[in-house]
Amino acid sequence: MAITAELVKQLRDKTGAGMMDCKAALTESGGDLEKAVEILRKKGMATAAKRAGRATRDGMIGHYIHMGGKVGVLVEVNCETDFVARTDDFQALVKEIAMHVAAADPRFVSRDQVPPSELEKEKEIYRAQFAGSGKPAQVIDKIVEGKLGSFYAQICLLEQPSVRDPNVTIEQMLQAATAKTGENITISRFVRFKLGEHAE
Repeated sequence: MAITAELVKQLRDKTGAGMMDCKAALTESGGDLEKAVEILRKKGMATAAKRAGRATRDGMIGHYIHMGGKVGVLVEVNCETDFVARTDDFQALVKEIAMHVAAADPRFVSRDQVPPSELEKEKEIYRAQFAGSGKPAQVIDKIVEGKLGSFYAQICLLEQPSVRDPNVTIEQMLQAATAKTGENITISRFVRFKLGEHAE
């Protein structure tokens, strides 16, 4: 199948990847747009993994106010340079993350912020569900680990599916942005206020 300029443009608009990368991915996928997106995602993640250790001291604090002032969010998203922090793409990403936090109400940025006591409590609840089931302990442990995965996806921002595109997690969004900008991009913290929450 001929790789047309229109097809390359479509893929570029969808992923933000460079023209040559888009053309190569379309050639590799035989012109299949969805497969090409997947190929670029995998490449982006590999690139992002290489950059993950680099320090992120720049960036911006984004905000979002929802429902006529009933919910408000502040989020700090970091990158390596002021140059990237000032780009429209970076600012749009920060805005989207703030909107996501308002809608999805995560409690932590990542797994390592979940207090061990809360994790143990969750494991106990899952184990109690299988008490007396006759299943071997190692099988129950495997089930508990599986359930913890969905627990993390509910409470950890990076593991939540994006409210705009449920096929992509917030972490994958950051990886795509890292691949596109060439800089490591991280979320260091956020706070979400809901009117009247304190009174409860």
